[in-house]
Amino acid sequence: MKYAMIAAGEGSRLSQEGIREPKPFVRVCGESLIDRLLRIFLRHDAEEIVVICNDRTPLVSEHLKNIQRDGLNGGRIPLQFVVKSTPSSMHSFYEISEYLEEEPFILTTVDTVFREEEFEGYLKKFRISVSEGFDGLMGVTDYIDDECPLYVDLDKELNIWGFHDENLSGYRYVSGGIYGLTPATLRVLRDCICRGESRMRNFQRALIGHGMKLRAYPFSKVLDIDHASDIKKAEEFLR
Repeated sequence: MKYAMIAAGEGSRLSQEGIREPKPFVRVCGESLIDRLLRIFLRHDAEEIVVICNDRTPLVSEHLKNIQRDGLNGGRIPLQFVVKSTPSSMHSFYEISEYLEEEPFILTTVDTVFREEEFEGYLKKFRISVSEGFDGLMGVTDYIDDECPLYVDLDKELNIWGFHDENLSGYRYVSGGIYGLTPATLRVLRDCICRGESRMRNFQRALIGHGMKLRAYPFSKVLDIDHASDIKKAEEFLR
């Protein structure tokens, strides 16, 4: 399995609330967000992990350089990383897309927190979905604790028909920021960039517009670490 991680944000809201370390170094249950995801990916058959971080936080790129050279917790990490500041998460995805052209992959942001046992089930379903001709398996959750959630329109078979900024039709699930995708979706990504679009939610909507077959996979909870209070929520959830 190939994995990708967007770690290019600056964590400005965390900084304003007194969190001094860069967001990838925020610790949840004693482990930094970036190391936690690297460990989980490695444990689940990572043949390559691609990370993008910004060029304004050299501590993160130095950390990745050390991991690339020395490994993590005694284990070698098949790591590639790109150092570049971008205007949005979609642009960050675009900057690492050249590494993702040959086989299906899983993409997350660095501050996505989920239970590892649920992620294992998601990976199994992703492999099945790809074999059945789906272009993507999106992690979703009915736990809504986001300032601007992206609501997901599903049918009973969990096929995705749309993504919406407002919940006008009683949608149960929101996007969890976990994306299992095939290389075919990268054509849509590049079209979005050429049109001057940004934000991952617009990429997801474009996938539907291009007729891509998407399926949802429900997680009990997926949390983003956007505020200092989210750290405690994540620790309580994982414990």
